[in-house]
Amino acid sequence: MRTCVINIVGLSPNLIGDSTPNIRDFARRTGGVRTLRPPLPAVTCTSQSTMLTGLAPSGHGVVGNGWHDRALGEVQFWKQSNQLVQGEKVWETARRISPGFRAANAFWWYAMHATTDCMVTPRPQYRADGRKIPDCLTRPPELRDELQAAYGQFPLFRFWGPMADITSSAWIANAACDILRARSDDRTPSLGRKDFDLVLVYLPHLDYALQKIGPGDTTGVLRDDLREIDRLVAELIAACGASGHRPLLVSEYGIVPVRDAVWLNRVLRDAGYLKVRSEGGREHLDLESSRAFAVADHQIAHISVRDPADLAAVEEILARVDGVERTLSGDARCAAGLDHPRAGEIVCVSAVDRWFAYGWWFNDSDAPDYARTVDIHRKPGYDPCELFHDPRRLWPKGHAIGKLLLRKLGLRALLDVVPLDASLVRGSHGRVDVPRGFDPILIGELPDPFLEQELPMACVRDAILASTLGEIHGRELEAHLGESTRALLRGGRR
Repeated sequence: MRTCVINIVGLSPNLIGDSTPNIRDFARRTGGVRTLRPPLPAVTCTSQSTMLTGLAPSGHGVVGNGWHDRALGEVQFWKQSNQLVQGEKVWETARRISPGFRAANAFWWYAMHATTDCMVTPRPQYRADGRKIPDCLTRPPELRDELQAAYGQFPLFRFWGPMADITSSAWIANAACDILRARSDDRTPSLGRKDFDLVLVYLPHLDYALQKIGPGDTTGVLRDDLREIDRLVAELIAACGASGHRPLLVSEYGIVPVRDAVWLNRVLRDAGYLKVRSEGGREHLDLESSRAFAVADHQIAHISVRDPADLAAVEEILARVDGVERTLSGDARCAAGLDHPRAGEIVCVSAVDRWFAYGWWFNDSDAPDYARTVDIHRKPGYDPCELFHDPRRLWPKGHAIGKLLLRKLGLRALLDVVPLDASLVRGSHGRVDVPRGFDPILIGELPDPFLEQELPMACVRDAILASTLGEIHGRELEAHLGESTRALLRGGRR
């Protein structure tokens, strides 16, 4: 049966209730809420790659949202080429079983240069005068104009940054509904009136809300956010019913409450391993001279150590840092599924109520100019402070509007609206071991062996195959199942 996988980022069992009546009722109709055990780290790019390949990070190579590219001597974050994901993707496996299988991707990551038949992904225009213009990239290319004619320019600044809200998820949901009904929809002639056997949909809104206000919010804001995302999910489930697609709901991780950040690069700088250089009176990370530094990614940090002789000393220093729960290197790193050249020589896991900030400066006046901007590709680490307007400014939004007006006039203006106060962040993720109720979820009609209360996230790939092909190609499908699902089958046969 044709299948639509709806990724409700950040959704966990403790959030499903009166504020999510449509999700709650769908779970009741389809066997309840199952939880997933994610890979380490439980972050967007890694979790999605595991769901779509059935492999651990050591197999697909996506060790986080970013990594230290040692060949380039640079930290890479939020790259988009699917060629970075090693291993066969679920739709490629499906085509080997059933030639002609068609797949569409609406905003799952690593959409570019993939072998899907259709895709929509954010892709801003970077103009020569420094402006960033909201836009998206599609396959077929004509789909971009069709979607933006129907729903307006893709709302990039509502997708990420201080103004992120339900607007971008609503745009994505509308685009996904058009893809689901491609056979009967006159608005998307570029899709050729053909069905898609698999449609992937990414809804990020809840993720950003939970990082800003935390899962324990009592002000009513979280309740409203849950109702908004629940409404979009209901629209997608209805569209699935009309188009003959079976909906599966998943999430990549649950978000836990946090109280403060841990600054590993400051620790490494104090110990003499990390070096900075002055550029324009600001301190920039000097990768050329640094013997060790941290690529911070939520509650996980990859530590690059240039000289193996420094490894034991660096790990000993980091293991003593308040907020670091454990360090992984050697066999322990391998056992965690992170034995890959992109991973750090040491991987740090934070305490459950902490997260890792990327910064190395001790005085805010020394921070590089991009630190106060939304700049996901330049920063050598993930920065959730980009979700906030700087509260120290008298009128933060007015400051941002003024800078944007200067840019529209053709003047260069630094959009320095982001705070440096890491204590503003209220939610994070990345650990595998989380308190009960904060796990990622799987909801939908599935056959054995996917009825267990908790499943390895790697089983999602096979659950998708079983949902789309299992009823027709049962015996042939079993030959293509991953090791996690085979383990479930062995358990069920004993």
